[in-house]
Amino acid sequence: MQLNTAEIADYLRGRTVLVTGAGGSIGSEIVRQITAYAPRQILLFGRGENSVFSIQQDLSRHWPEVRHVGLIGDVRDEARLRAVFVEYRPEVVFHAAAHKHVPLMEVAPSEAILNNVIGTRNVVQLALEYGVERLVNVSTDKAVNPTSVMGASKRVAEMVVSGGAARAQSHQAFVSVRFGNVLGSRGSVVPTFMAQIREGGPITVTHPDMVRYFMTIPEAARLVLQAGGLAENGKVYVLNMGDPVKISDLAHDVIRLSGAQNVRVVYSGIRPGEKLYEELLTTAEGSDSTSHSEIFSAKLAAVDPAQLDRDLLALQQAAHQADHAAIRQQLAVMIPENKFGSVR
Repeated sequence: MQLNTAEIADYLRGRTVLVTGAGGSIGSEIVRQITAYAPRQILLFGRGENSVFSIQQDLSRHWPEVRHVGLIGDVRDEARLRAVFVEYRPEVVFHAAAHKHVPLMEVAPSEAILNNVIGTRNVVQLALEYGVERLVNVSTDKAVNPTSVMGASKRVAEMVVSGGAARAQSHQAFVSVRFGNVLGSRGSVVPTFMAQIREGGPITVTHPDMVRYFMTIPEAARLVLQAGGLAENGKVYVLNMGDPVKISDLAHDVIRLSGAQNVRVVYSGIRPGEKLYEELLTTAEGSDSTSHSEIFSAKLAAVDPAQLDRDLLALQQAAHQADHAAIRQQLAVMIPENKFGSVR
């Protein structure tokens, strides 16, 4: 994807930039790419101290001229997050902190809600209070017509950002970015296949017909930065990712390219919450073109901020009580296009 670098530099140069989930696969790559645009400083916010330390070391080694601050904290902790906003006054926020593994969130719905939804609400509320100019929320194609708690939590996070956009001042722009599976990210399919090959196989694929959209970590980070440059308040941006890839074909390609011999592919069955294929737009959404030829924006239904606040309170209460049935019920009410209980 070709970047409009002038557009990106315009909103990053000389700014204090906060990246949540800064130690993660996407968050750390966003940090690395920000360095090219002369920010005033980068705030590396995350709860994994080893991951934050690692990206700090990377910056010190390769970009010693870029000021950065490592900040350990959790987006679920509003008081800690507020202290960061009070002390550093970020002007641009990239929100990449999230739980992402579908099967794990199926058995821990409370964690998905508290991290992905309530954490996003905290970031959005503080961005409103402290006049953040640009907020870019990292979302996923699993948020579209979700079959899983993780996907549903990310769809609600998009709604939270849209609700914030409705309350934003004229100088603020709050947007979300959806993309598919990220090749090479921690826990993603290719590193998993490589680990299985090193152990002599077999490679496990859930279903012979399962397909996914894929992009690389640098592509994903570039999309996030470009979305901040487009900055039409309230938009959800989607990258044109071409045709989806059959996972079984990818598995055979990885075996061939690795030079491994006699490694089999076996089918383990679809896991709870998974789809056979992902979608980029909900059943109720259309799309519009943008000034960037490879990015389009979803046409979202308007969010009622007052109703959203009530729904979020109900979700938060259910999550604190570990009432998984109530969480699923509330998500189903908030996301009518959900596909819970179905396999696509």
